[in-house]
Amino acid sequence: MSTSPRWILHVDLDQFLAAVEERRHPELAGLPVIVGGNGDPTEPRKVVTCASYPAREFGVHAGMPLRTAARKCPDATFLPSDPAAYDAASEEVMNLLRGLGYPIEVWGWDEAYVGADVDDPIDLAERIRTTIAAEAHLSCSVGISDNKQRAKVATGLAKPHGIYQLTDANWTTVMGDREVDALWGVGPKTARRLAEMDITSVTQLAATDPDTLTTAFGPTTGLWLLLLAKGGGDTTVSAEPWIPRSRSHVVTFPRDLTDRTEMDSAIADLARRTLTDVTAESRIATRVAVTVRNSAFFTRTKIRKLPEPSIDPDVVVPAALKVLDLFELDRPVRLLGVRLELAPPG
Repeated sequence: MSTSPRWILHVDLDQFLAAVEERRHPELAGLPVIVGGNGDPTEPRKVVTCASYPAREFGVHAGMPLRTAARKCPDATFLPSDPAAYDAASEEVMNLLRGLGYPIEVWGWDEAYVGADVDDPIDLAERIRTTIAAEAHLSCSVGISDNKQRAKVATGLAKPHGIYQLTDANWTTVMGDREVDALWGVGPKTARRLAEMDITSVTQLAATDPDTLTTAFGPTTGLWLLLLAKGGGDTTVSAEPWIPRSRSHVVTFPRDLTDRTEMDSAIADLARRTLTDVTAESRIATRVAVTVRNSAFFTRTKIRKLPEPSIDPDVVVPAALKVLDLFELDRPVRLLGVRLELAPPG
């Protein structure tokens, strides 16, 4: 069931993984905490999954190699990733949000949209923050708007631990002079293409002729970019349970692989492990994707549809190997990943 409420609130849990760790290790509160890998900062090829705000002040961020993080913040506490604990904490928070009586659209571990026809959305945002703090002992930031994309941008302005409201009334004042990548959904690649067209600010993008954008980006993307720049977006909130659309496993190797047999073996193992997750959820795979990162850190993903939906290893594993065949493996391989896209349940 989807609704189009008057207000959409984007709830984003602050430094979620680190906060869950601090909740069960209160002595770490306010200290630099880094979550990733097995919690060993000397472990090669492992990266930061989450850094607490004090750790971020040292320049540590998600995706950074743990060894680099240790150099930047040698006094940090390094902890292993614990997905089961994060699943449980996330479900606790989402149930609290559902208990408020409004439609909730969950977008993963640490974020959700709340749709509400209320006169005072700031009061509701305060209730959300207070409830999560009191009941789950976690903090969150809340962005308020009339659509998802603008609410998501507002949350970024609210962090950490705050509330921010973005509407037509203050959109241009707040966002107009910001660079286009301040818009949710505009990544570095799109920003570079826009810069080549002398479009660098949100105001400039909002004033661009639609034909110019559709010529450069196609009719769908071009008009979507224009809508985002004007503060528009998706106005619906779905109360359906959040269901993963895919499952994946990735491995970064202690040493770069050069032997194709080793690569094939790794892909086969990743495919089987991912398939185990899929079958445990009584789901079925429809497409298989393979990600390759070479020694120059160049990363690409290729994806192909299975002949028919399947959970048969004799179908899925060979399909993953065929996708690997699509790559030019002319450099040593640093990372491999397999993702299985899933049919809707039911």
